[in-house]
Amino acid sequence: MTPTKRAATKPTRLSIIIPCYNEENTLERCVAKVRSIADSSLSLEIIIVDDGSKDKSLQIARSLEKDHKDVVAIQQTRNQGKGAALRTGFQRATGDYVAVQDADLEYDPQDLKKLLVPLVNDEADVVFGSRFLSSGTHRVLYFWHSLGNRMLTLISNMFTDLNLTDMETCYKVFRRDIIQSITIQENRFGFEPEIVAKVAQMRLRIFEMGVSYYGRTYEEGKKIGMKDGFRALYCVFRYNLHTAPVPIQFFTYLIIGAAAAIVNYVLFVLMYAGGWSVTMAAPTAFILASGVNYYLSVKLLFRHTARWNSAVEILMYCVLVCLVALLDLGITQGMISMGTNPGISKLTATAAGLIANFAGRRFWVFAEPSSGPWKPGARSQV
Repeated sequence: MTPTKRAATKPTRLSIIIPCYNEENTLERCVAKVRSIADSSLSLEIIIVDDGSKDKSLQIARSLEKDHKDVVAIQQTRNQGKGAALRTGFQRATGDYVAVQDADLEYDPQDLKKLLVPLVNDEADVVFGSRFLSSGTHRVLYFWHSLGNRMLTLISNMFTDLNLTDMETCYKVFRRDIIQSITIQENRFGFEPEIVAKVAQMRLRIFEMGVSYYGRTYEEGKKIGMKDGFRALYCVFRYNLHTAPVPIQFFTYLIIGAAAAIVNYVLFVLMYAGGWSVTMAAPTAFILASGVNYYLSVKLLFRHTARWNSAVEILMYCVLVCLVALLDLGITQGMISMGTNPGISKLTATAAGLIANFAGRRFWVFAEPSSGPWKPGARSQV
């Protein structure tokens, strides 16, 4: 590492979490390579979390723990996934900084030293290693796998408003107080988009640097598959939608609103054709459709009770529904009185109500409190 004032007085301590599942062929070599990066300015804490391996990985981890005082072995009694193993390892870490190292040797631990530099120099809070920025060694492998990673990164960037080149990278290095303040929910490979979403919402100083990559084939033990790609896409939506840029949220709300608008329109036409007056049909159809809209909004888009307690939120939502219902009624009734077709009148009112509904929910009912910038000692709310 580049010498710093901190390094001159006290070695930087790095906790390296190695999630391990059936890696008996590479685990010992991986730990040896990781240990080789220690020097007078860098001390290590290597935490191997065995995730219910069925091979000899746990025995190897126990042996390494016995032979090396900087190695800790933790056993998960059943296989839960990479995210669950990292969650365990992060909470056990005691270093100044915390890094992730897969046991399969796809990444070179020497790169961790350069990823640490912006952190040690207090220029960054989180540093990601990118396989797509580096001019270093890269094994040539799967085109579609690479394309999938780039597409997931692009979609993630649209929702986080970051400009990362490799969201799915293994190499992520954090200040320990930051990673231990974040509640990790994903148990498998969904950890990657989840953690990117959460550090983005904390408004941290995020850096990205190129790293080498020695990828494995599936015959050699690569575990991530197509279902993990779909899960990653779901995680991008799940952990980002409630704080995504307004245009992204509005586009999502249009999809939700379209479903509610169809319910609204169909109910109104049926009620009006059945002899209901406009004064009765329009608000009744609107209120019923708003229930559909509310459910989908809370389920998919806005974080429920983000700012208000439940009672206040329900009251505010009801007030908003009444206000938009009056707007809907006024536009529908006014256009019909001018001789406009009732269906066209209702469609126009529905469109106006859609915009008013989104604005009211996004900036009033479900308005998110500021999630950053994160302050030391605070527990992340994301």
